[in-house]
Amino acid sequence: MVLSYGLAAHGEDWPQWRGPSGQNHAATGATAPEKWSAEENLAWNTPIPGRGHSSPVIVGERIYLTTCDEQAETQSLLVLDRKTGELLTQTVAHQGKLPPRIHGNNTHASPTVACDGKNVFALFNNDLACWITKFDLDGKQVWQKRIAPFDPQQFRFGFGSSPILVDGLLVFSTEFDGDGSGVYGIDTNSGEEVWHIARPESLSYSTPIPAKLDGKTQLVMSGNDRIASYDPKTGRELWSTPGSTKATCGTMVWDTERNLAFASGGYPGSFTLAVRGTGDHDIVWEKGQPRCYEQSLLLVDGNLFALADNGIAFCLRGEDGETMWRERLDGPVSASPIYVDGKVYVTNEEATTFVFRASPAGFELVAENKLGDECFATTTPVDGRLYHRYAVRRDGQRQEYLAAIGE
Repeated sequence: MVLSYGLAAHGEDWPQWRGPSGQNHAATGATAPEKWSAEENLAWNTPIPGRGHSSPVIVGERIYLTTCDEQAETQSLLVLDRKTGELLTQTVAHQGKLPPRIHGNNTHASPTVACDGKNVFALFNNDLACWITKFDLDGKQVWQKRIAPFDPQQFRFGFGSSPILVDGLLVFSTEFDGDGSGVYGIDTNSGEEVWHIARPESLSYSTPIPAKLDGKTQLVMSGNDRIASYDPKTGRELWSTPGSTKATCGTMVWDTERNLAFASGGYPGSFTLAVRGTGDHDIVWEKGQPRCYEQSLLLVDGNLFALADNGIAFCLRGEDGETMWRERLDGPVSASPIYVDGKVYVTNEEATTFVFRASPAGFELVAENKLGDECFATTTPVDGRLYHRYAVRRDGQRQEYLAAIGE
């Protein structure tokens, strides 16, 4: 089921984190290549400046990415041509005042942008705060606002949550061990705060996502030892259930038909669980594996698919958590799996993409593809192509690329 997030976008556009449905599914009837390499099945392959983990957002004829040049201390929006891969513009949003310390696997450009078909909204952590910058579709800055503090003290790992467009608002979370930790709803025209709901003063990284549960759209998110739901229009807490663990990074998924929502993580606890979207919102089932800390789960036809932190692929039956199969592949993993045409695509940090059938009957590997040396960003599937951000390391130098995989 596709939710309406109030986006003025094309049918096969990918306007924000996890796509138009919020479930990381390509459009119905879409296809994608199964095999590729540096020498095979690339429509184009463009070097991109700097370093970032944001996923490609694709609207109209443009592709939008963020990046950071750590030497120049700039955080920028990149605009590329969808057909040719040409880098059209690079607009600097911030210069200087980068966080003095982040996790070695994180970047200063990890949140994915959101696009409403008219403007692009980028979230950067800069000067101990979360800033939203609004750009037009050509990459020209419209406004920039300091929205909320972000100054963690205990774990200085950087930022990761992405902004989401829902009901005409831009929503994002900033959770840390200090005053201002919470979820924010921002007016997309003015950049002014519409609502703010406080969250526990403890570090977590998950993106709130609009899910259709109990007949209504609600923002659900994990982390800080709870599964919580909020009204996207007002920020009012709808319900909250003990579960999860302190820190999670993955975005929740949901099953509208069965009124279930699912989460996985985290630190220090390891869990995957299902919570009921109606009634008392009790935990239906919970188990210690798989543990998907940075990456999100994938729900297809009532079954959960995951490539866990340790590189083991899982299929769980959503209604009761029964393990349908497990298969050792390879980790570690940061990028989230996507679903295209009956298949799951998921890439590990060493830039190997595994393609396997989205079937509970048993594990069936379709292909294993290697492109580059490093991958943290989740791939975007549109146009019968895969838009794939990766990096190559040679002689101590690192170069990022955006590739269009497919004809």
